[in-house]
Amino acid sequence: MRGKPRAIRLWAVLFWLAVWQLGAMALDQELFLVSPLRVLGRLGELVVTGPFWRAVGMSSLRIMGGFLAATAAGVLLAALSARFRRVEELLAPALLAIKSIPVASFIILALILFSSRNLAVLISFLMVLPVVYANVLEGIRSADRQLLEMGRVFRLPVGRRLRYLYVPQVYPFFEAACGVALGLCWKAGVAAEVIGMPQGSIGERLQQAKIYLDTPDLFAWTLVIVLVSLAFEKLFLRLLKVGARALERM
Repeated sequence: MRGKPRAIRLWAVLFWLAVWQLGAMALDQELFLVSPLRVLGRLGELVVTGPFWRAVGMSSLRIMGGFLAATAAGVLLAALSARFRRVEELLAPALLAIKSIPVASFIILALILFSSRNLAVLISFLMVLPVVYANVLEGIRSADRQLLEMGRVFRLPVGRRLRYLYVPQVYPFFEAACGVALGLCWKAGVAAEVIGMPQGSIGERLQQAKIYLDTPDLFAWTLVIVLVSLAFEKLFLRLLKVGARALERM
């Protein structure tokens, strides 16, 4: 069994930042490659403005809304599929299509049917659902059969069976799914905003930076996406662990 991946080291981050800085200095063309110092300076100018926080807030609300809805739906559908084989057979073609169709195709199809305002919610939902569903279903099927049989023999209520037998065994699969899905939903959600351009969103700011060839803004907003995505991932996984520990103590 493989161990957990090592944490990113500060010296490695500084090395690649230095490579980036030297590359920008050698090219000496800000239109093509802006230096990290210039990006940080532009980011500092943006964070003190109201429109910056409104864009971050609106995009976060849409993307995380799609993520939470897909997480709940994935857990529910996985439980139904584990209990009823016909449900799994019914969902298999739809989930295969979702995993196979490119994100850009989904975005364009969705724009024909829906408005661009909540496009990021739909795209985030579609990207997260198969990941959560597959992992939770695998976790349920990997549960210790002897423990489950013991629960049936002693006629444990459904609530206690879920809490004491299923949740501890499925939780690692669910946590892994959330770790993958959080990064995926941000990438897909912002891509949807770039194409749909809902007003007051991060995607709109990226598109405007591209149109006006504003490379510092383009890099600064890209850095914002990375930082916000990482912050949400760390916060959500931390809350999951706190919830799991609280459940163990009860």
